[in-house]
Amino acid sequence: MSDDFESPLPKTPLPSQSQSQSQSQFQSQGPDSEDALPRSAADDAYEHDAERDLSAETMAAPAVRWLRVRHQTSYRYDSEVEGAYHLAHLRPRDTATQQIRAWSLVVAPHPDAGVDLASGIRETVDPWGNARQVFAHSQVHDQLDVTSAFEAGISVQSLPPEGTSQPWRAVARDLRLHAGALAHDVGASGSAEERRAERAAFEAAEFALDSALAPRAKALADWARAAADANTGVLELALALMHQIHDEFEYLPQSTSVTTGALELRHGVCQDFAHVLIGACRSLGLAARYVSGYLLTQPPPGKPRLVGADASHAWAAVWCPPYGWLALDPTNDVPAGQDHVTLAWGRDYADVAPLRGVIRGGRGNAPRVSVTVEPL
Repeated sequence: MSDDFESPLPKTPLPSQSQSQSQSQFQSQGPDSEDALPRSAADDAYEHDAERDLSAETMAAPAVRWLRVRHQTSYRYDSEVEGAYHLAHLRPRDTATQQIRAWSLVVAPHPDAGVDLASGIRETVDPWGNARQVFAHSQVHDQLDVTSAFEAGISVQSLPPEGTSQPWRAVARDLRLHAGALAHDVGASGSAEERRAERAAFEAAEFALDSALAPRAKALADWARAAADANTGVLELALALMHQIHDEFEYLPQSTSVTTGALELRHGVCQDFAHVLIGACRSLGLAARYVSGYLLTQPPPGKPRLVGADASHAWAAVWCPPYGWLALDPTNDVPAGQDHVTLAWGRDYADVAPLRGVIRGGRGNAPRVSVTVEPL
């Protein structure tokens, strides 16, 4: 995705700072929010491990494609920043189809170091299993550079055969039942495989519920109705909705913000298209989640260059039993495949912004984002 959205955080002062002091808020790296809240027992109930994100390639590809990723965000302020607090989702996930090695995160100027944290970067895990990094600056500065680099090995994963996914109406009914269950009630009996399936369905049910940027809405259900009536299985319905977004919506950089309603405008960027697909699925009773990540900058010979390369990207994943999560890129009208590097997932963009924060002082804080994804 080529847009860098500015979506302000609540105006909360930094620790030990008064309300009377000047504040600015920033958020970088559209499509890339997640507050640094302590984990609770409710968080621990969601053991979101490396789930099956199904994808497909239309051309022959190696069993594992290794890509090198470098993601840099730079701020140059017109006035000095007196203090800042930052939250990032920049460590990529290991999944069933993605393995990560040699990840590093470099922040300049150096964050405030703690007694037991010389790097100044503290890492926790959010309720969806994503690693999140927290760092702060109390020294005065007028620029900030945050660079994440790593290597990702992406495995080939084929789409399920047509006609083999469960009927979407039955899946929607089951998700309603799981949404009313308690974590300790799930998987209490049955075989190990049945318990795993119950646990996965219970965790998927959360993604059938409303979220601020991808709500359940009558307008979305109406928009999806023709595809829903024409397709019985979850797989076929999800693919039809992806095609419909690609056919009806225009990719138009810098035309929307994180709160813009792309359904009415019929244009937007990858974040908007992911939210429309997620919202449409949820409005039909299905579960879908938002995935942030990257695209291969230069595709292999003979393949078209995908929209959204050279920047952060976003797509959606739809719960598709019995196969798990089906990852779809409506911006490019393709299942997510070996060109797609997964960074994090959540209910919508607000859960997994790669970098956001709150600063005191500082003007002219629009970020410059550079992303390079290249084959090894």
